[in-house]
Amino acid sequence: MALKKQQFSEGEIPIFDEACIYKRGEYWQFRMWLPKENKYARKSLRTRSEATAIEKGKAAYLEIYANLQQGKSYFSITTKEGAEKYLSFRKRDVELGHIVSGRLSTIATHLQHFLSFIGKDTKLKELERTDCENYFYHRHKATNGNVKQVTVQNEQSTINTLMKWLQKNGETHIDGFDFKKLPRLDKGNEAIRRATLTNDEYEALYRAMRTYTAKHNKLDDAELRVRKIVQHYVLIAANSGLRVGEQRQLRWSDVQIEQHKVNGEQQKLARIHVRAETSKVRTSRIFLCRNGQYFERLREIAKPKSADELIFTVDNESELSKRTLLYHWHKMIELADIADRETRDLVPYSLRHFMITQRIMSGLTFRQIADMCGTSVAQIERHT
Repeated sequence: MALKKQQFSEGEIPIFDEACIYKRGEYWQFRMWLPKENKYARKSLRTRSEATAIEKGKAAYLEIYANLQQGKSYFSITTKEGAEKYLSFRKRDVELGHIVSGRLSTIATHLQHFLSFIGKDTKLKELERTDCENYFYHRHKATNGNVKQVTVQNEQSTINTLMKWLQKNGETHIDGFDFKKLPRLDKGNEAIRRATLTNDEYEALYRAMRTYTAKHNKLDDAELRVRKIVQHYVLIAANSGLRVGEQRQLRWSDVQIEQHKVNGEQQKLARIHVRAETSKVRTSRIFLCRNGQYFERLREIAKPKSADELIFTVDNESELSKRTLLYHWHKMIELADIADRETRDLVPYSLRHFMITQRIMSGLTFRQIADMCGTSVAQIERHT
């Protein structure tokens, strides 16, 4: 590996005859020609001492040489390119059924926030462990304080998983960032209770949804259809306790309506099959859900042409988007005039908590509820 420049100027000191160190201002620098990449590898040695610079120069040479011998490139790809490579890798996990597509979307969103902070053109091999110390401050400021601490913690976990993968693949020198330690979260039940609807609040929401989808609003057919789909999403979620991702991926073939005698009365129940590939815990389950007539009413609205079609869809092709769901959800919550809605974490997932509360009050055991919801008894106990 020969230097492009064999003759050294005064002040340039050869390192193993294939690199050199030299002074720029008061500090020593390192330079080494890389024939395969047709570029110089350069770095500041951050010292004014010639003896120290020589030792650091030798260490830099040996590190670069060792990496080149292993086929690793010296020059770095950008953070954006690294994130794209990682997402492509994780996409295979979706295809293999290791993670659901919704999880991949969440990872992509987390990494977009990271790129916004670190800079998409930043070189991966220039990153240091302390570069994300102010990440929480940045996210807090960018959202005017509206981002939750748990959200940022989840983002930080995703970012460090990315860095570990990139370091393993020789794209960066660090395997993660040293994020500033955040205050410990209070995981008490009060936060869950505030994010759950009471019986009176659900009744108010039920009435508000009827008003929201009423014909007297003089809505065009497309808008009315979307509102009714979201209305039935809420009704079914409150009765089934399905996770958002599970419910959005339901197909008509996953649901059968059955007649059952409950407390001496004939009722329509929905037998729901949650497929393993759509479940967060990657385990299939089948359970009975009250008010199966909601599915029948939605079928009249959607008019599916085959059992393979999605149940919750606007265009009969793609899942009901989270954006559309959240937009109409907040409109209906506002119309219901629920107290403190601005400061409570009321989201469609709140309907799962509501359903669990209702089943506990109806006398079901924690095991029965856990089996219906595809979770553990411990999680149900934490909810109460």
